[in-house]
Parts: sequence; C-alpha cells; structure tokens
Amino acid sequence: MIPNMKPLLYSFTLPMLKEWMEKNGEKAFRAGQVFDWLYGKRVNSLDEMSNLSKGLREKLAASFSLDVLKEITRQESADGTIKFLFSLHDGHAIETVIMRHDYGNSVCVTTQVGCRIGCTFCASTLGGLKRDLEAGEIVIQVLAAQKALDAEQQRASHVVVMGIGEPFENYDSLLAFLRIINEEKGLNIGQRHITVSTSGIVPSIYRFADEKFQINLAISLHAPNTEIRTRLMPVNRRYPMDELMDACRYYINTTGRRLTFEYGLFGSVNDRPEHAEELAALLKGMMCHVNLIPVNYVPERNYVRTSRNDIFNFKRILDAKGINVTIRREHGSDIAAACGQLRAQHAKQTQG
Repeated sequence: MIPNMKPLLYSFTLPMLKEWMEKNGEKAFRAGQVFDWLYGKRVNSLDEMSNLSKGLREKLAASFSLDVLKEITRQESADGTIKFLFSLHDGHAIETVIMRHDYGNSVCVTTQVGCRIGCTFCASTLGGLKRDLEAGEIVIQVLAAQKALDAEQQRASHVVVMGIGEPFENYDSLLAFLRIINEEKGLNIGQRHITVSTSGIVPSIYRFADEKFQINLAISLHAPNTEIRTRLMPVNRRYPMDELMDACRYYINTTGRRLTFEYGLFGSVNDRPEHAEELAALLKGMMCHVNLIPVNYVPERNYVRTSRNDIFNFKRILDAKGINVTIRREHGSDIAAACGQLRAQHAKQTQG
C-alpha cells in the first residue's frame, strides 16, 4: 500500500472484498455488487452505487480511496493508437497505450514509476526507479482506457503488461491486478488475452510457472548469446542467459504453454545473419515464438535502426531453421511511441 493513503478499492480482488464485507458486518454478495459498479457500470464515485446502503457506502469511504488517474495529455496516432500520460496522486507520471489490432483493442499498462533494470536501449529506465505501483493503480489504467473506448462503443479485449517497469519486480501487485481484470464480475478479460513481459527475472519465472495461469509470458531476449545480451541488458549479469533458458524450459514444461521471445533488432549489434543462425540454435526444440521488433528511435540512446531488408533476411533465416517468427507491427510511429518517451518528454518540460 502507498504510505499515508487509504488502500485503493481497485486493489482488492473479489475474494479479498468479500472477506472485508464479512469482517465489517456486511453480506459477502455485496462485494459482487461493488465490482459491478466499478467495472461493469464504471462509476467514478461511491455515491453512484445506488443499490448499496448509505451505511455501507460510508464504511467503504472510510476504508478505501477511489483516487483516479488524472490525464496530463494524450496523443493519437493516424493508425488509431492512443497514448496517455497520467498523473498519480503523488504527482508521478505513467504511460498507458491503446493499440488497435484486427483481433481487438489491446491496452498496454505500466507496473512501476520508472525502472531499475537499465536496458541500454530503453527510455523507461532513464531516471531510474521511483516506486512500485499498487495493484489498483495498474487496474485503473485499463479502466481509463476502457472508458475512452466506451465513447466509441468498443471494448478492451486484450491486455499486455509491457509498459514502464519490470512486472516481476512488483510481483504481488501484478498478481492481484491479473486476478482483478480476469474476474468475470470485473473486466472479464480472458487469461489467454493477457500477456506479461519480463526482462528475465529468473526466480519469478519459476514462481509464475507454478501459478498455472493460462496467461501468455513474453521474455525480452534481444540477443543470441550472453555477451551481446549483457551489453544490451545489464540484468543478464544477475541472471545469465543459461539460467534464463533453464527457467524458460521449466515454464514450458510446467504450463504446456508456448513462450514468446521478444527480439529487438539493433543495427550491426544483434541483427546480422550470424546472429540469426545463433538465435535459431539457442531456441532449437523449444515450444516458442520469436517476435522481431524493429526498434523505435530513442534520442537519449545511440542505436541505429535495422534496415527493412535486413529485418526480412533475419526472419527468413529463422523460418528456414524451423523457428516460429513474426515481425511486430509498429504502432504509433508518428507519436512518442517508444515506451517511456512521453514520460521523459514531460519530465524535461516540468523540470524547466
């Protein structure tokens, strides 16, 4: 919980809220009514929960905050992508993105204010980690996106936990968030429509495997060998690639689910034909999918974008080696599309 603040009502799973009701002299079914008001009817205040007694609403108001995100700005792309910059109660800024696909609308959420992982290609890590988000602060990002989609009579059908921060370093809040948005009385987003991305926090990959979710897991790999990965991602020093790959195999064997490996292509760093050959050898025999990512240019970083021909050549080599591979469609290329860029721009402006 955030210091000196009542817990967010949005942070409570349905079983947690049922337990609270019973401890406070209320019927457990009231928790389901509250969930319907929050996530079905998407009200903004307890006073709007008209089928709850005044006494219960007063108890809820005394125990919980319904603090909502304040929209600082939003950018809309020609392709329909919407990027929000929100302010939290303590003034920190976070990003949330709506992306349009042929299969539905996907919401990308942030789990931390900043990030301490230190990937050398990422804008999110600029300025380091400020704090973890409470579960409800992640939940209300999806709610805010859904309210924006309500105006178009559309639904947020998918969620990707790929925004600012390392989700597995905020593990308990992540799990509560996943359970709340998956709850039938909540936002009712199916587990197979949710993807969590990690930079490779090995102990948490084992832990997540043992949760037996049907949620998709994506690993930010970005390199075919441990030397290049250490250069791109300092986390590889803490959790070397061989340990990471062991954890990935455990995840596949335990859950029976296919893993996705995210592979950002950086000109002359990890995008040569020999790198594709090495990556194919690394992943041979694994039930996995490689998502090739043409990297967004980040002014504060010094990587060169891989050419279109080299991207397709890299894919052809993986295809020929029997590796399931796609090239990620770019979203919002005409706005501050790279994760953390909008927040970084805002920080510069507010600091003078």
